[in-house]
Amino acid sequence: MPEVRITAEPRTEFGKGAARRTRRAGKVPAVLYGHGEAPRHISLPGHDLMRALRTSNVLLSLDVEGKSQLALPKEVQRDPIRGVLEHVDLLLVRRGEKVTVEVPVHLVGEVAAGGFLTQTLTALTIEAEATRIPGSLEISVEGLEIGEGIKAGDIALPAGATLITEAEHGVVHVVTAPTAEQLEAEIEGAVPEGEEAAEEAVEGEAPPAQVPAPEES
Repeated sequence: MPEVRITAEPRTEFGKGAARRTRRAGKVPAVLYGHGEAPRHISLPGHDLMRALRTSNVLLSLDVEGKSQLALPKEVQRDPIRGVLEHVDLLLVRRGEKVTVEVPVHLVGEVAAGGFLTQTLTALTIEAEATRIPGSLEISVEGLEIGEGIKAGDIALPAGATLITEAEHGVVHVVTAPTAEQLEAEIEGAVPEGEEAAEEAVEGEAPPAQVPAPEES
């Protein structure tokens, strides 16, 4: 995996107000920790970091006050509405050091005619060298017949990587493709009872009006 070089700046102000000022300046607050070192509060250029994080498990080469350090993103916080970066936790790593990461699974190919592919895992947990983490694990489902599937242990890993996910855990499985009638039944079954009652009321006669009982004198 290629390294992405980013220049970091130390942060001396903390708290929500300071974080907002950092983000208004186009930077992202971050914490760098690991290897027994005290956590370091830094800020990173927002545009460069956003581009780097498009790659899963990207390896960052940080220039922190003239010192180069390698780090992996461990936790990324985004604004739930706008999706912009709000904060990033970074783990220090060394060349040759092994780390445990989740790597997304990428499916290629088409299953046999009449089959319907179901996927139960979208990522595998592996242990690999920090500088040799794959961006994704490609799995070919080409020609898989109904009843066939692929387990985690069947997937080829890069040299030096070790599977942490249970080997017998299913990743994909091919079942009989549902018929149009089955799909329609599933859609109808997904309609809440309240909505069904409302539809019936519209299609049928309107329910009688509720007349309040006269008050006793």
